[in-house]
Amino acid sequence: MDTVTSDQVNDFRTKLRGSILSPGDAGYDSARQIWNAMIDKRPAMIVRCAGPADVLAAVNFARDSKLPLAVRGGGHNIAGSALCDDGLVIDLSAMRSVQIDPTKRRAYVEGGATLRDFDHEAQAYGLATPLGINSTTGVAGLTLGGGFGWLSRKYGLAVDNLISADIVTADGRRLHISETHEPDLFWAIRGGGGNFGVVTNFEFALHPVGPEVTAGLIVFPLAQAKSILKQYRELVDTMGDDVSVWVVLRKAPPLPFLPGEWHGKEILALALFSPKKTDELQGVIDKVRGFGQPVGEHVGAVPYAAWQQAFDPLLAPGARNYWKSHNFERLTDDAIDVIVDYAGKLPSPNCEIFLGLIGGQASVPSATATAYPHRSALWAMNVHTRWEDPAEDSTCITWAREFFKMSAPYASGSVYINFLTADESDRIADAYGPNYARLEAIKAKYDPQNLFRANQNIRPAAP
Repeated sequence: MDTVTSDQVNDFRTKLRGSILSPGDAGYDSARQIWNAMIDKRPAMIVRCAGPADVLAAVNFARDSKLPLAVRGGGHNIAGSALCDDGLVIDLSAMRSVQIDPTKRRAYVEGGATLRDFDHEAQAYGLATPLGINSTTGVAGLTLGGGFGWLSRKYGLAVDNLISADIVTADGRRLHISETHEPDLFWAIRGGGGNFGVVTNFEFALHPVGPEVTAGLIVFPLAQAKSILKQYRELVDTMGDDVSVWVVLRKAPPLPFLPGEWHGKEILALALFSPKKTDELQGVIDKVRGFGQPVGEHVGAVPYAAWQQAFDPLLAPGARNYWKSHNFERLTDDAIDVIVDYAGKLPSPNCEIFLGLIGGQASVPSATATAYPHRSALWAMNVHTRWEDPAEDSTCITWAREFFKMSAPYASGSVYINFLTADESDRIADAYGPNYARLEAIKAKYDPQNLFRANQNIRPAAP
């Protein structure tokens, strides 16, 4: 930050209601820690914003001082885009307000809120909107990439439920955007990531969900996986939009309903979710159970907010993480063979392969309705490699890359932008498909100097 004087920084401080952390300050090191422990960046300053006016001041200061700029919402992004070296980080973690209007069924959510924050407020009224599966995920980052989770088959993606947003653009404007106000920019933030500005507030449509839903796991030995996945594939073809079943292949954690001898053994778990009552789903539950010989299960009525937190222990911050991902429109027999093969040689106890089922109402809009284009994707597969010891980096990353390469011939060629790691910039065009050129043009209009580039970057179209 050699181009910025101490007087300029002091003047900047006077424009903030929040605070600035610099290297050496108490709290600086904890403020630069994010979910993925493989990310170790040292910003010149972390601006802990107290409100939208602070965000505006920080954008202006970074632009005018020609500082690299990053934006931290939940800090959960696998690629580490919440931080930058030797630049300015706009930290929204203190901006976590969630306001619910139960009459209009609307949620107004600040840019630093997590899924847990959202669910805590919305579930007080028995309301929800489609978001992710881990309660520590930031609402902002998840939504800006598209956002899918347990409710997506029933109610679409997070971006399909976004009504409006407040955004600070690179030229220092605060805009309220929607289908009728700055519609190009509103289209772009619905899947285009953090390329277009800092969203300080989101307005979501809400739906009646919970407080109790039906959810749980049915766990099978990995030896039964090929047969189960083929039966599962056929079930998905006939399943209603109000049921979702995801696949997880991993070594079994010490779940209380699993016999002790299965802890640490390779398993396939089918995670079942529906907003419907359990007695209305018994037929589906029985069918899934009948795919093989389960070694344990726990399916029934559960608070929606609790189910949203059920996978948190497997996704806790502080571990080393590396992901590879494919979208699938169909699980062929060959694809299943590769998946099961690599599930049998996991490089660490915390690695997993999951197949997140989408489809349903998420497939109804056209590929160009929002910046998120993958409406025909039925599954997003995440090769989630997770370990603790840096000495295992090479082994774990090699496994993920080999699996990714071997499964590629059976995938659609597209990918969910939120699952891309920092070394996959060559896949950004694949993540946007037919929408990439339009996104480049909108980027040129709203951020021609590419101020917002600490992300899976969409470069401005050439003039």
